[in-house]
Amino acid sequence: QVQLVESGGGLVQAGGSLRLSCAASGRTFISYTMGWFRQAAGKEREFVATITWSGGRTVYADSVKGRFTISGDNAKNTVYLQMNSLTPEDTAVYYCAARSGTYSYIERAYDYWGQGTQVTVSS
Repeated sequence: QVQLVESGGGLVQAGGSLRLSCAASGRTFISYTMGWFRQAAGKEREFVATITWSGGRTVYADSVKGRFTISGDNAKNTVYLQMNSLTPEDTAVYYCAARSGTYSYIERAYDYWGQGTQVTVSS
């Protein structure tokens, strides 16, 4: 049973930083791709970033490029999302997701999802 548990969300002022973590368990993830998505109130869930466990290839949404960094620690089966220069527009519930295979920014391509962690950026 695959489990993804996010942590690290909270309240931060605009211009501040947060680091989200996603602890994965239940199988070997070396052939998997991990992704971060977010959903703001009243909006659809959107792609944020993705990373492949093998090779560490990363892809970012244009809205976060240059501000967010996704990384992974294979030994800990944990994926991180470092978020800098946060703006109120980044306020959302952030979800970690996993899929078998290469990277994707398509939500429905992911098989497993965490429960989400709230990020609130005040102006």
